[in-house]
This record gives sequence, C-alpha cells and structure tokens, in this order.
Amino acid sequence: MRFETAALHGGHKIDKETLSFGVPVHRTASYLFKSTEHAANLFSLKEPGNIYTRIGNPTQAVLEERLAMLEGGAASLALASGTAAIFYSIINLCEAGDEVVAANNLYGGTYSQFNSILPQLGIKVRLVDPKNPANFEAAINDKTKALFCETIGNPGLTMTDIEAVAKIGQKHHLPLIVDSTFTPPCLLRPLDYGANIVIHSLTKWIGGHGTVLGGIVTDGGNFDWTDPKFTLFNEPDTSYHGLRYAHDLGDMNSIAFALRMRLVPLRNLGACISPDNCWAFLQGIETLSLRMERHSKNGIAVAEFLQNHNKVGWVNYPGLTNNENHATASHYLKNGFGGMVAFGIKGEPDAGKRFIESLKLFAHLANVGDAKSLAIHPASTTHSQLSSEQLAEAGISASMIRLSIGIEHIDDILEDLEQALADN
Repeated sequence: MRFETAALHGGHKIDKETLSFGVPVHRTASYLFKSTEHAANLFSLKEPGNIYTRIGNPTQAVLEERLAMLEGGAASLALASGTAAIFYSIINLCEAGDEVVAANNLYGGTYSQFNSILPQLGIKVRLVDPKNPANFEAAINDKTKALFCETIGNPGLTMTDIEAVAKIGQKHHLPLIVDSTFTPPCLLRPLDYGANIVIHSLTKWIGGHGTVLGGIVTDGGNFDWTDPKFTLFNEPDTSYHGLRYAHDLGDMNSIAFALRMRLVPLRNLGACISPDNCWAFLQGIETLSLRMERHSKNGIAVAEFLQNHNKVGWVNYPGLTNNENHATASHYLKNGFGGMVAFGIKGEPDAGKRFIESLKLFAHLANVGDAKSLAIHPASTTHSQLSSEQLAEAGISASMIRLSIGIEHIDDILEDLEQALADN
C-alpha cells in the first residue's frame, strides 16, 4: 500500500465476530489464558498473544504495525511519551561505562536527559555539532555504543545529514538512532538513508491535535546485534530465562532491539501507553499526509513573510532558498519542509516578549505539531535549563522565537503576525 492508503488501513484486521470497521479501543489490563500451557507458552515466547496491557494491547498493536509500515521498518513499540521512547532506546543497548555520541542541537528535555540523567546511570553522552558529520566520528571510542541525532534540531532547525552520519555508524558498526519528530514519515523516512532506529513523539504532528501524549520507537531490522560489544544482546539475560536476544529469537532475531525493549525496559519499568491514546493517534495518522501538506505550505508562506518584514532581524526555515540548511533539507525533504519557523525581532531583548504577548491567534504554550498555530520563547522556557554556553552551542539566541505553524487559513496567520509585530 502507498503511504496515504497505509495510513488509513495499515495494521487493522477486521474482527470476525463483531465486524467492526473502526479500530476498537481495548480497555483492559489483562487477558484470559486458554490453559496453563497457553499461559506458559506466552511467557516463554513460544507463541504470540496478549498477557498484560503494560506489555502490549490489541489497539496498541494496530498503531505499532501501522507506524512500522509507514516508516518502512520491521517493528515498532509505542510508549507513554517521546522522552520515554528516547530513554528506553538508550538503556536498551547501553550499560554503565558505555557512551553515546549525540548531536548537541537537541530538544531541551532530551538535552537534560543526556547531559544530567544518563550520566547518573554511568552512561556518558558526548555532544557534538552535527553541522559537520565528521564531528560524530571524531568522538567515537571503544566505549561508544550508538550515534544519536534529530532530523531537524529543536528549536534551531538545523538539518542533519543523516546519510553521512549513518555511513559513519556503519563504518564503526554502531546503530544510528534518529529522533524524527519534526519530520513525520510522509516527509522523511530516516531508515531509507541508513538509520537503524527511528523515534517520534506521537504527541506532535502524528497525533496532530495536542490532546494526548505518546511516543514510538521503530526498529529498522537492519542492524546486526550479534557483535559481542553489544553485551545486552549477546550475553544470557538472567531475568528472562537466559535468553540471548541477538541469537535465540529465531525468525525474530532481526527485530531483537524492539523485542528486548518490550520485554525488559517496558515490561519492568512500565512507561506503557494507554489504549485510548493509541486510538487517538490512529485517528491522527489517517490525515497525517494531508495536514503536513498544509503545515508545509503555511510554513514557507510565514517564513517568506517574516523574511521580508522590516522589523524582523533573521529567519530560520529550511525551505528558504537562502537558508544555510536548504541544500541538505532539499535532499531529504521531497514533500515539504514542515511547519516549524524560528526568527528574531530587531531591537531590544523585550521585543520578543511583547510580540508573544500581543499574539491573538497563536497560542503561547510548550508544544509543537498541533493543528493550531503555537509560539514560544525557547531560551526562557523549553531550554531554560541550559547554560548560556550550551544555548549558544545549540544555536538558541535570546532573541529566538519558535513558531509551530498550524493549518488555519494563511491570511489569518499572517494577519496575527503582522499585528503582533506592529507592537514592536
């Protein structure tokens, strides 16, 4: 099925008893076992099935299969949030003493996780400037277990050359984990360019309406985990019958990463997604490609409007032909450049504050990817925990305003921006 068709039908098989055309919401914590043998087979992975909704749920399964199809991946695992998806991805392959090389232009919550929380667990993250892919290779050592980047950095909007970073990962046999939240799969599929693991905050464009929280991890099934340096996949897991995830899963060895994440971090730490949230995300996916067309169309219109405004000092949008990221973005983004725009107003620092407080249509809140237009000042909110040096490294200036452009009529969006700029 092509993307738009899979977004509507992927992963859903009509129930033979009820013949329900819509995906049912399975609000249950547990599932009956047919017999003691059936129960034992489920727990020992001898046959597939449902055990407990913390591990999986039929509504969740449709969401996971649909996203795996849309990403071109082998298996997906839905989780309670995007940050949980990132955290589980790292601890699913790293132990104390291991290291990760990551881009430094990350969402503030991810930056704090990498800079403060993972080191408490003995996992070191080396942050590098992704503008030059060679920086990733320069930071690799014998402790490195993965490379990590965002497709488009939040909020600096720097486009990473995924293919170049993936080749570095392949050279050193390291998986590339990509947070593709700013580029849903109708815009970009990182697995097509050599990535191995793809993460999304479902809360953003995939859900599309700012109503529910969730995250998802897609395993490309394209990485060989039998390399002995990945001890969590090669040494027997004493908590799961001595299972070696890279060797003992038979036909499922290729999705060892996704299966281990479900059986170890999710099963034992419990950042599970609710079936109701899964259902809401499935509704969002059905219109994803249509919404992204409008987000992208409105995004470039806003960027061009701001670029030509006499009160605006600078504009950052990868779709602008004079943008430093445009060549890289054009290579990857064939169906639009998305709806994120960053810019700065000329004048004193308070100009940005006055602008945000003058907005009427744009909502001032900490989210992106809503169907409605949003605005925020990252340096004092989403990235306020970063030092001045860290903000500079991430490309976040005191004057930066981040806009998440919605799907309203473009004239209404531009009129709101014009009247807010008039107050400066």
